[in-house]
Amino acid sequence: MTKNTILYVLLAFLIIANGFFLYDYLGKPDRNGPRNNPEQFIVKELNFNADQMQKFKGLGKNHRERMTQLQQEQKQLKDKLFSKISEKNINPLEIESITSLIGENNKNKDLEVFNHFRAIQGICNDPQKQKFKKIVIDALHKGPPPRNGGSPRNKNHAPTPKN
Repeated sequence: MTKNTILYVLLAFLIIANGFFLYDYLGKPDRNGPRNNPEQFIVKELNFNADQMQKFKGLGKNHRERMTQLQQEQKQLKDKLFSKISEKNINPLEIESITSLIGENNKNKDLEVFNHFRAIQGICNDPQKQKFKKIVIDALHKGPPPRNGGSPRNKNHAPTPKN
């Protein structure tokens, strides 16, 4: 009888834990809010009019297509590079060539993002341009959290004074 009781308690616990997980993962209404969608955040912050929205959507579509293409190329290059790990005889010039192509691809991705931001700025009016500049600078300074527990800012970047 105690074995069944333990199993029932464990089953109830698992059902509650799964219910909580499903609510937490699927049930939150702000899951796709501005924080998770940069495009919605930009539109909301800059308060685009209908004409600007139409241009912005076109820019976004072209940008996503180009970034997808560059990411696919990057994956293929890295697959090619790491497929060489098990080879007995590795040609250093071939490895150097592949890593150079990976670097070139990264450069192209950065240029694509830069040009996309320039194009967004081009559809903004003057007050929106100032706000957009601040959004971009803030986003650059936040970046991903550091791996070593240090400051996420560049060491050459002066710290912002706290008020």
